[in-house]
Amino acid sequence: MSDSIHYESIVRFLLPSDLLDYFEITSAITSENKLTVYLSEKNILPQEYSGQVLLSKGFLPEISIQDFPIRDKALFLCIKQRRWTVKSSGKIISWNWTLAAKGTRFTNEFGAFLKELNRQ
Repeated sequence: MSDSIHYESIVRFLLPSDLLDYFEITSAITSENKLTVYLSEKNILPQEYSGQVLLSKGFLPEISIQDFPIRDKALFLCIKQRRWTVKSSGKIISWNWTLAAKGTRFTNEFGAFLKELNRQ
């Protein structure tokens, strides 16, 4: 088993479910009280555009969302999402991810946890 496979299986437990299926970690920076993980979307084309010619046009502006703390450090995910141009129409498209809970800068899972915690 290679080191990258071993580490990826551990990291999958720490990040939101299925995130590494569509994003790859490009870097991580730690400080005394914060861990920031930088992710870029993999070049996986949206299924509804299969059969069409799509041209990669880089990334949308990076977003930063907060997730569950790890080892008493705040965890921030800085995410770069891809965009493509549909060659036949010139339309700019991207995956429709809902990475942050509505009205927050928290992951959906962390937002649900905080909401439930507030009810108690």
